[in-house]
Amino acid sequence: MRLTAEQLPAALKAGLRPVYLVSGDEPLLIEEAADAIRAAARAAGYTERNVFFVERGFAWDELTHATQSLSLFAQRRLVELRMPSGKPDKGAAQLAQLAADPPPDVLCLVIAGKLDKKASDAAWVQAFASHGAWVTIWPVSAAQLPAWLAARARRAGAVLDPAAAQLIADRVEGNLLAANQEIDKLALLATDATIGTDLVRRSVGDSARYDVFQLAEAAAAGEAGRALHVLQGLKSEGVEPTLILWALVREVRGLWQAQERNRLQSTQRSGWNQAATPSAAALARLRDLPLGALIAEASQVDRIVKGLAAGDAWLGLTGLTAMLAGALQPNPVSGRVA
Repeated sequence: MRLTAEQLPAALKAGLRPVYLVSGDEPLLIEEAADAIRAAARAAGYTERNVFFVERGFAWDELTHATQSLSLFAQRRLVELRMPSGKPDKGAAQLAQLAADPPPDVLCLVIAGKLDKKASDAAWVQAFASHGAWVTIWPVSAAQLPAWLAARARRAGAVLDPAAAQLIADRVEGNLLAANQEIDKLALLATDATIGTDLVRRSVGDSARYDVFQLAEAAAAGEAGRALHVLQGLKSEGVEPTLILWALVREVRGLWQAQERNRLQSTQRSGWNQAATPSAAALARLRDLPLGALIAEASQVDRIVKGLAAGDAWLGLTGLTAMLAGALQPNPVSGRVA
C-alpha cells in the first residue's frame, strides 16, 4: 500500500500493517507521520520500542536479534530503523524478508530520506509497499505553502488571513519547521482567534532556510526576486562569497551541458563533474540564457573575490545572480552586465 501523509490517519484507523516505510526530505512531516504510527502502535499494545540508527558499518544481526528474540518486558514491540540514506546495502535482503514474513507481535518502522527512482524500485522498498505501507512525504511547494499554513492554523484553533499566510510564507522561505512554530506562537497571541498581517509583522522573524543551492536554482528558474532575497539572506548569515560563486557557476555549467546535449541530440552527461542538473523551469529558459556572457561574468567575479581585480564581491554576485535570473542583460560588446 502506498500512502501520502494525508491518507495515513485514515489508514491507521482501518488497522495496523506489520511494516511501515516513511520516506521524504521534509523533517517535520516525516516526524509527524512517524509519530502517528507510533501512537497507533501504542494504542494497539506495542508498548516496547527498539530504535536502531543505520550508519556505515551497521550490524544487521542486531536487527535480526531484535525482531526474532522474545521480549522480557512486553508481548508486542515496535522496532524502528532510522536510515537517512535510504540505502541498506547488505541489509536490503533482510528488510525484504522482514516485510514478506514479519515476526509475530513485532511492528517494524523504517524512516528514510528521500528515495530516488533507483532506490524506490529496490526490492526491499517494493516489499514494504506490497506487504505493509510506504508513506511518501512530498515537499510543500511555495505555491502550496499559504494553504498549508492556513490548515495548520485551523488545527491550532485559529483563522489565518490569506494575506497573513502569504506574509509568513515569504518570511520562512520553505522552512516548514519554522512555519509550524510560528503558527503555534501566533495562535496563542491572537486575541480573537484571527491571525492578521499586523500580528504577523510584529511577531514573525525571518526564518528563511537559506542555502547556496536554493539561490542557484531560483536564479536559473528566472525567479529574480526570490533569488536576490536568498542572496541577501546568505550575506547576512556570513556565507563566504566563494561558496556562493561556486554554486552559481555549477548551475551555469549544468545549463551549458544541457545545451550541448540538445545540440548533439545526446542524453549522456559528460564534461564537468561540478555541474548541476537543471530544473524543468531552468531548461525552459535555456534558449534565452546568455551562457557565454554568464561564464565571462562569473570569471570576473571570481577575480574580484580573489582580490585579483578591483570591485565589490557582493555587488558582483548580485549582478551575476540577476543576470542568470534574467533581470539584467549583458553588454553586447563586452559581455559584462549592463
